[in-house]
Amino acid sequence: QVQLVESGGGLVQVGDSLRLSCAASGRAWSTSAMGWFRQAPGKEREFVAAISWSGGSTYYADSVKGRFTISKNNAKNTVYLQMNSLKPDDTAVYYCAGPYISTYRLASDYRYWGQGTQVTVSS
Repeated sequence: QVQLVESGGGLVQVGDSLRLSCAASGRAWSTSAMGWFRQAPGKEREFVAAISWSGGSTYYADSVKGRFTISKNNAKNTVYLQMNSLKPDDTAVYYCAGPYISTYRLASDYRYWGQGTQVTVSS
C-alpha cells in the first residue's frame, strides 16, 4: 500500500516562511522522482516544484522560483518544500505526488498523491 502524507501547512502572514513535509511509505520513494502541486479555490491544480530521483535536479514554476526550494532526505524517506517570502497568491492546498518518469509539469504525470495540507497567507 502506497501512502504520501503532507504536513507543515498553516496560517502565516505575508513574508513568512513555511516548510512542508511529505512522508512516503509503501514504496521505495527515496529513489523516486517527486513533485509538489497546489490548488486554490476555483482553480486547476498547478505545478509548483519537482525533484529528480537522485535529488540532483530541481524544477520550479515561474511563480515560485527564487522563493521555494524542493529537497529530499532519503534517510527519512521524505520530500520537503521550503517556502519563503510567502504572499497571498500562495494560498492553496499543497499536495505532494510521485513518481514522475520524464515529464513533471502536469498532474497526469504522477500516479500517487497525498491528502494535501492547507497553506493560508494573510495580507
